[in-house]
Amino acid sequence: MESTFNWGIIGPGKIARQFAADLAFIPGARVHAVASRESSRAQTFAEDFQASFYYGNYAEILNCPNLDAVYVATPHVGHFDNTIACLEAGIPVLCEKPLAMNFRQVELLIDTARRKQTFLMEALWTRFLPSTQLLLELIRKGEIGELVGVKADFGFRSDLPAEDRIFNKALGGGALLDIGIYPVFLALLLFGKACEIKAMAKIGSTGVDEDTHVLLRYAGGQLAQLHGSFLADTKREAFIYGDAGTIHMHADWYQQTQLSIFGTHSEPQLFSVEKKGLGYHYEAKEVMDCIAKGKIESDKMSHALSAALMLSLDSIRREIGLIYPEDE
Repeated sequence: MESTFNWGIIGPGKIARQFAADLAFIPGARVHAVASRESSRAQTFAEDFQASFYYGNYAEILNCPNLDAVYVATPHVGHFDNTIACLEAGIPVLCEKPLAMNFRQVELLIDTARRKQTFLMEALWTRFLPSTQLLLELIRKGEIGELVGVKADFGFRSDLPAEDRIFNKALGGGALLDIGIYPVFLALLLFGKACEIKAMAKIGSTGVDEDTHVLLRYAGGQLAQLHGSFLADTKREAFIYGDAGTIHMHADWYQQTQLSIFGTHSEPQLFSVEKKGLGYHYEAKEVMDCIAKGKIESDKMSHALSAALMLSLDSIRREIGLIYPEDE
C-alpha cells in the first residue's frame, strides 16, 4: 500500500485551490486540513477537497492530528507569522513566495527551521517545473556557450481596485514582490548574487510599486534586464544569452512548456516538455521527498537561495524607495 501524505493549508485562496487540485497528480498526497480566518471559507474548501479537518483561525491547525506538512498561502505579510508558528510546533512548511517581507524575517525563519530541525522551503513553483530543469540542462551541456546575460519580464495590466491585495501596502502589495520576484529569481538562479543593482519604479497612489525595471551586473560581467508591471501586458518572455546562442523561454516563461535555441549560424531548435496540471505538484513532491529523506531544506530551493533572493529584493526596494511597515 502507498503511504498517505497529509497536507495542511493555511489561507484557502485562489493559489491554495490550484495547489490543492494539483496534489491529485501525486500518489498518496491529499488535503488533510485547512485553516482560514473565516470558518465558512475553511469549511467550503474542506468540502471541495475532502479534507478531514477545517479551522476558523490559523492557530488551531497547529494541533491538527497526523499533519505531515503545511502549505502557507496567506497574503505576503502573513507568511512570516504563519510559517514561524508552524516551525515552532515542529511542522514542516512550504511557504508561498516571497518567503517573508525582508531579509531579517527570512533569517529568523531559517534559524528557526535549523533550531527545530524542521523542513522549510519557499514555494517558488517555477524552480521545479520541467521547463526549468530543461533550461538548466541545456546550459550545463553548453548549448549556448558561456552565459552573457538574461532578459525577462512579467507584466499584466491590472484593473483591480486600489484596495485589492496587490496594491495594498499593509498586505505587502506591489509588483516587485508579487510578480517581479520571478525575473529576479531567474537571474539569481543563472548568475548568483549581483555585484551591482540599479532599479527604477513608478510608485502608485497606494505607496507600492506598480511598474519596476531592474538592471543587474555580475562579477563575470554578465547583465540582467528585468521588468515587473501591473500597468502593462508585457510579452512575459525570457531570453538567456550565451556567446554561442540564445535560449528563448516562450510566453508565459515562468510556467511554459516550450523553449527555443537559436544562434547566428543555425536554425532555431524547439524543445517541448510535458507539464501536468498547473505544475504546483512538482514543488509539493519535492517537499515530500525531502521530508522522507529527513532533510530540513531542498537542494533545488535551498535556504541560502531564498536568503539571497530576499537580499536582492531588499536591495531593489532600497533603490526604488519602497519601505514596508515590517522594515521599521
